[in-house]
Amino acid sequence: MIPWLLLCMSFGCTAALKPSCLSAQFRRPGDYIIGGLFPFGMDTINLTARSEPTLIVCERLFVDGLIWALGMKFAIDEINNSTSLLPGVELGYDIYDTCFEPLAALQPSLLFVTQNGTTGIGIACNYTDYQPRVTAVIGPHKSDLCLLTAKLFSFFLIPQVSYGASSEKLSDKELYPSFYRTVPSDKNLVEAVVLLLDEFGWNWIATIGSDDEYGRGAQELFLSTIGNSSICIAYEGLIPSDLTDPKAEKQLEETIQYINKTSVNIIVLFAFRQPAQALLEQSIKMGLSKKVWIGTEAWLLSDIAASIPNIQNIGTVLGFIMKASTVPGFQKYVANLLNSVQQDEFCQKSREFYRHISSEMLGTQCQQCDHISLHDISSTLSHSQIQPVYIAVYSVAYALHRALGCTHQGCPRASIRSWQLLHFMNTVPFTVNGQTFRFDESHGTNSGYKLIFWHWENGSLTYLPVGDYQETLYLNKSLIQFHTTDQKEPTSECFRECEPGQIRQIKGFHLCCYDCTDCPENTFCSSKDSSTCTPCLEHQWSPARSTQCYNRSETYLRWNEPLTAGLLISMSIITSLICLTAVLFIKNLNTPLVQAAGGNLNLFALFALTLMCLSSCLFIGKPTNNLCMMQQIVYALCLSACFSTFFIKSLEIVLLTEFPRCTRTALRWVTPSRSWLLVALCLLTECLFCVCYLHLGPDYVLPDYSSLPTEVLLTCSTASWLAFALMHGYNGCLAFVCFLCTFMVQSSGKKYNMARGITFTILIYFIIWIFFVATFATLRTVLRSVIQIGTILMVSLGIVGTYYIPKCYILLLKPDLNREDYFQYSTKEEPEGDPQ
Repeated sequence: MIPWLLLCMSFGCTAALKPSCLSAQFRRPGDYIIGGLFPFGMDTINLTARSEPTLIVCERLFVDGLIWALGMKFAIDEINNSTSLLPGVELGYDIYDTCFEPLAALQPSLLFVTQNGTTGIGIACNYTDYQPRVTAVIGPHKSDLCLLTAKLFSFFLIPQVSYGASSEKLSDKELYPSFYRTVPSDKNLVEAVVLLLDEFGWNWIATIGSDDEYGRGAQELFLSTIGNSSICIAYEGLIPSDLTDPKAEKQLEETIQYINKTSVNIIVLFAFRQPAQALLEQSIKMGLSKKVWIGTEAWLLSDIAASIPNIQNIGTVLGFIMKASTVPGFQKYVANLLNSVQQDEFCQKSREFYRHISSEMLGTQCQQCDHISLHDISSTLSHSQIQPVYIAVYSVAYALHRALGCTHQGCPRASIRSWQLLHFMNTVPFTVNGQTFRFDESHGTNSGYKLIFWHWENGSLTYLPVGDYQETLYLNKSLIQFHTTDQKEPTSECFRECEPGQIRQIKGFHLCCYDCTDCPENTFCSSKDSSTCTPCLEHQWSPARSTQCYNRSETYLRWNEPLTAGLLISMSIITSLICLTAVLFIKNLNTPLVQAAGGNLNLFALFALTLMCLSSCLFIGKPTNNLCMMQQIVYALCLSACFSTFFIKSLEIVLLTEFPRCTRTALRWVTPSRSWLLVALCLLTECLFCVCYLHLGPDYVLPDYSSLPTEVLLTCSTASWLAFALMHGYNGCLAFVCFLCTFMVQSSGKKYNMARGITFTILIYFIIWIFFVATFATLRTVLRSVIQIGTILMVSLGIVGTYYIPKCYILLLKPDLNREDYFQYSTKEEPEGDPQ
């Protein structure tokens, strides 16, 4: 096959020196005529300056369009020679140039809908029996041309099968009921591109389209599709349709400059050959860094794009082309045809036949075809997609076959209207070269796509298949050699895939461009797509970057903790010390020292101190409202009982030292027998403040959720600070009065100064409470209970250590000092009335 083709090519090179008659081969009579719309030419001349409805002329030959037209001719000739498909029926064809221009495509389209045998369109109310010139139309190629012609043909319900229009708008059966296509729609193409981007993790891209129906439609569809994905568009733009406009180059420059600013590495290009060529040339001219270009069949297979100088410098080119098999015998058919049109005898017959059927009709407008040889089209012929045209012709032939009711013996002579083919095209599958095809609900065939890679080797370009798409994407990454140094895929990320427990934090003006931020403590993120962290409930917690919340555990000073054991041991030691002191005082109750220190009041004070130490146990264990209330009341009453005894002794000392003239009268109220009345009065006053505390609001259990990160701290909270201040402030006032009564008292070196013990006891009390308040206000842990217990124990130890221990020292180690004359300001109970 190849040697034969090379021989024909060499023959064509020599034969092409004289004009051929290829332009006369695009019209043939028949029982049923099929119209063809193909882009033989491109670059219309002075279309903007057109002031009269004259014929539109194209400047250059478009080789692909010529090959597509030959594909239609080949398919019809093959069908006419078939004994199984439309036996006995001769198909004819009229093929015209669209020039990629709607105005050029409209003129032959109007000819197709003229009444058969005339050049006029009949006006009727009912077109059921109307017989147009053609039974069906193949083409045109571009979507914008189809959007124009499909409305015209749909009015007459003439089947129109495009071999290249992929716009999703054409899937609307209500607007275009008789439109079909043998290529997938842009929706399938866009889905394939999105899957490719996801496969490589490219989510920061630029997308550019040609300013035509294909480019705008595909780009719009692409943008709407990625709205549900994790792909962010850095830039979207259009290539101007009129590349001859001076503003076009400036617009292309701005596009390249903006792509440079965005620092994207991936460019998705939906454009036809010429717009794509203009953009690629401008990219090379401006020195755009190498990128990954993702293209489509509209420009990927173009020799024009591939032949741009320094095209290899643009980077890596990947793209999807329609999955299509080769058409057996087509290349041989083209070679034979181009050989025949060079022969005078063949051309003579063709021109006479062409003139016979072309009276009062349009010409094919492909005069440039007469100067084409096999050598000129060989490279395009080798990779041009012919199958869509081939299948389009066969779809019409099969529908006509079934509409006529043909059998293998032949087809009945019947009158078939164009609209009668639609039913069979919608419902009946057909087989071409062993492959079965069927138009889907949107009147299209989805044969899938091949993913190709531009592989350069020694300056030669090869379209290397590296994957395919048919609802799912298959990709062989090992075959792709990227432009990077290590030939691995480049990264193009505006963001990374957020990990569990992270949220999207939008940056810049791109709403889909974001950083991933960890959710802080006590919040969680259950969805990767979330942009906010959800706070945990009050009774729950979570670590940073969490996907769920956990219930907080309760924390308080428990009985089984080592710290509790240490506090209990300390409490036991101090309580034992107080009890031993009480025992020693009981044994020496009637001695001058004990009587001078207060006598029985000392035992009462020591008992109160013992209860105050034991009240530390109220701060251990799970707090309740009753426990919180009892903690403050028991502590306040015990301390008040102790300080009331010091108050009696302080009054006695101040009366003896500061008010000697009133001593005999006033001392009666501080004698051992009457002092209990004052003690009871002091305790009664404290009890009144405790009742006020209970009425205004006692302490209650308050769960503290903010102090500890993972636990709820159960603490006793104050409901009324006024009541709290009155209850504990009263003890402070008693202590302050005692301090005022004793701190200025002097003593001789030979006497025991009883006032000094009270003074230092009160000082210790105030110092401990200053440290307690400062520490307690800043602590927000279980140590708050420890501080309260420690304060109670320190106050108890301070009172015992500064007031009672020195006296115990004398009782035990200095018994010779335990005499009445050694203790200053000692009083004895005297009878009522004045002395005689």
